[in-house]
Amino acid sequence: MSVPNTAPSTATGVSTSEGPLKVPPFKHPLDPLTPDEIVAVSHSVRRYVAEKTVINAIRFITSYLLPPPKKAVLAFLGIPLQSGEKPEPATEIVRKAEVDFVDAVNGHAYNTIVALHGQDWTVESVQKLPEGVQPQISVEELLLCEEIIRADERVVKLAAEVGVKPEQLHADGWAIGFDARFPENTRIQQALMFARWGRHENLYAHPLDFIPVVDSISKQVIHIDFPPTYKKKEAKSLFASTGVDVELSVDSTAPPDLDADAREVANRKRLPPPQKSHDFLPDLLSQKEGFKFRDDVKPLHVVQPEGVSFKVDGHVVEWQKWKMHVAFHHREGIAISTITYNDDGNVRPIFYRLSLSEMVVPYAAPEHPHPRKHAFDVGEYGMGTMANELTLGCDCLGKIHYLPGAYVAHDGNAVVVKNTICIHEEDAGLLWKHTDFRVGGRAQAVRSRRLVIQQICTLANYEYIFNYMFYQDGNIEVEIRLTGILQVYVQDEEEPNPFGTTLAPGINAHYHQHLFSVRVDPMVDGLQNTVVETDILPLPNAPTGSAANHLGNAFIARGTPIAVASEGARDFDYTKDRRWSIVNPKVVHPHSKKNAGYTIMGKGAMTPMMALPDSIVAKRAQFATRPLWVVKDVEGPHGGRMWPSGKYVPQTRGVPPDSLANWAKGDDKLSEEDVLLFITMGITHIPRPEDWPVMPVEHLRLLFRPTHFFEANPSMDVPGADDKQSCPAFPEATNASTGGAHCAH
Repeated sequence: MSVPNTAPSTATGVSTSEGPLKVPPFKHPLDPLTPDEIVAVSHSVRRYVAEKTVINAIRFITSYLLPPPKKAVLAFLGIPLQSGEKPEPATEIVRKAEVDFVDAVNGHAYNTIVALHGQDWTVESVQKLPEGVQPQISVEELLLCEEIIRADERVVKLAAEVGVKPEQLHADGWAIGFDARFPENTRIQQALMFARWGRHENLYAHPLDFIPVVDSISKQVIHIDFPPTYKKKEAKSLFASTGVDVELSVDSTAPPDLDADAREVANRKRLPPPQKSHDFLPDLLSQKEGFKFRDDVKPLHVVQPEGVSFKVDGHVVEWQKWKMHVAFHHREGIAISTITYNDDGNVRPIFYRLSLSEMVVPYAAPEHPHPRKHAFDVGEYGMGTMANELTLGCDCLGKIHYLPGAYVAHDGNAVVVKNTICIHEEDAGLLWKHTDFRVGGRAQAVRSRRLVIQQICTLANYEYIFNYMFYQDGNIEVEIRLTGILQVYVQDEEEPNPFGTTLAPGINAHYHQHLFSVRVDPMVDGLQNTVVETDILPLPNAPTGSAANHLGNAFIARGTPIAVASEGARDFDYTKDRRWSIVNPKVVHPHSKKNAGYTIMGKGAMTPMMALPDSIVAKRAQFATRPLWVVKDVEGPHGGRMWPSGKYVPQTRGVPPDSLANWAKGDDKLSEEDVLLFITMGITHIPRPEDWPVMPVEHLRLLFRPTHFFEANPSMDVPGADDKQSCPAFPEATNASTGGAHCAH
């Protein structure tokens, strides 16, 4: 159990049956590395490299907390391994960091473990990564990509041929995706090219027709690709058997040899970028002839005159009956851990960790090099490193508490992202209501309030808004909102685009998907959980007219536990209204006699991957081929199973050995075990002109709903609705006998 700390530190001391342990350098074992710790860790690694290796210069890529074992964390917090039992005795937790860096001269990559002993960080291990394994692409490397293309004579010459000056050149650096023509050990990016006519003008309105490939280590352009173009079908084409009535300027969608003249092979003319501006900033919009902002939008304020209902202590957030740890992670963005609910004095664990573990955005155009566009925005770049600094009154409304984040720069210093996680409360409509319709009957209405933990991340052209929301009835919701600017490519006049949408003259947005992998590390009433698959079925073997089902209306719910790893990859079945539940077989509801659990409600977010099962992107993103994966968690020196497409994603060429597809094999027992769930949710985006120049938000929602978990509705104690600030919008037109009435109780 926790005891007050008498030392100057704000950390908490821990007592065990053998006496007090020394005061740890953290309040919570999952607190992320502070900026000072990142710098100290970098110093330790740099000193080790200088003294004990032949490496002359390094680039830090990642530096983050290596989390302690689950059982140690739960013991520290006094959370039992099974509800109703005593917590495990606390053990000493050594704070550790994990660092990835590359040799700035030859590009070799290394992984390092650093541990805090007393006041000093000490390198425990340095491991060279296998040939071709690349850590994530850093923010600085993405910016470096633009510098490299502007300094390249061939790029400047190609741009000049279509009327673009060097200072107008811009590039979004992307991971190369997959291109087997280049050596595995070269750290490369593809540069998606645009022109910009003014300082803040929308550069995506002016796509260019060629794609350089850059080496981040040598800082050079090593190749330039030219996509072919389409025209209306005039003769038999390579698409003849597909039903797509177009012809391509080349004979194959495969990439040409590197030693071939890519421009000549593409068999096409140069396409100048579209000239028209399509701006979104208000000062630039106001210069547009005939444009006028709406003047009939009245102010709408979120007011909490008595303050907020949540409390924050460092990274620990408490709101009504909820308690959780909220942290910034350079890769996942937000990571929410040790989620518990106080059920009338019984503190019940629900999730050990909830986060976004991966995502992929595969594009539909088959002609080279467009298939390389299948960004893994988590594994290749990191949601945290791409997170915004949020603005009060803009990104978040009402009374707001912010948390900062920090990640490592190339030089080992900490990059601090202020106000990157927003915590606030929102009205969420009615929580429950009932009216006795009889004469003289009464009504009761209770409004729902939710706690929102939000982060917004910008991945070049696109924005993702992540909301983790907690409700008064025990629900937990993960909401993803998608906005920003579509990734576009230049289109010739009258050129058909069977794999995209013409948004404006000369601007083509390819069809694509956004597929997210939500990692759920459950501890529903304890660490030993089982996932049950439930199908809703018409009563089997009982046709209409039978004695068992005379009118044909009967149906049942049939649950099947997912027992072993080889059964862990599951498919959704709309015909059976399939759903899954995480249950604790040791906890039985007193009335329903069912196991306590949380049901996964995400039918509207289930989207199948459109790429073929043996495609490159399907191999690299195996998680996206199934809506649910259940695997056993296995903790090792580097923590548990975290990354469904592998720990190191850039430039992978197949299925990484340590990845979800391989975890879901064999005979690992999944019943009453420490299991993990990877839930795939997504959308297929067929762009429309209404998405241009900036896309209105699109919503994805995943709900975790308590099922047989509470004895009854846990929100019966929420006070009824009676907001005295609410009033008629048009008092003069409102019936005086009803317009001023408030809620009856």
